[in-house]
Amino acid sequence: MTAACLGLGTNLGDRAAQLAEALIRLDAVDGIHLVAVSPVYRTAPWGVEEQPDFLNLCVRIDTGLSPPALLAACKAVEAAMGRQVRERWGPREIDVDILLMAGAELETPALTLPHPRMLQRRFVLAPLADLVPDWIVGGRTVAEHAVELGADDLCEWDEPESARVQALLSAL
Repeated sequence: MTAACLGLGTNLGDRAAQLAEALIRLDAVDGIHLVAVSPVYRTAPWGVEEQPDFLNLCVRIDTGLSPPALLAACKAVEAAMGRQVRERWGPREIDVDILLMAGAELETPALTLPHPRMLQRRFVLAPLADLVPDWIVGGRTVAEHAVELGADDLCEWDEPESARVQALLSAL
């Protein structure tokens, strides 16, 4: 099994329920085992600003899947949950991105590992630093990258939604 981290986000519908459902669906995939889930962060939209705020979290998994097979599993979860292709940075029912896979560096048209834009995104680094602060990316720890990027009021820990996601996961 290989350790990996995924980033999840949603800004349509019952966002906490969407995140919980995606986690349950991922854990049900043969070859994926959820190890830990970060707190939930509320994130103001950027790129396309006229849309609801996002809820984002990261999850650490153990997987026996190859990077392309893991990507296919993530896309299958998105499709099963009704993800529609819209404008770039637009609203979404669910988004599941592979951020890191231990020991994997990859650049193909379909997948780049580590995720090529994760170090510029507070909504990725904040929950990722909560989950795996000591993992090394680009010669520095995730926590160091998060500190360098800094805090802002566009991405904040959302305690009530974190509790809702945990309650939804516990109920199943």
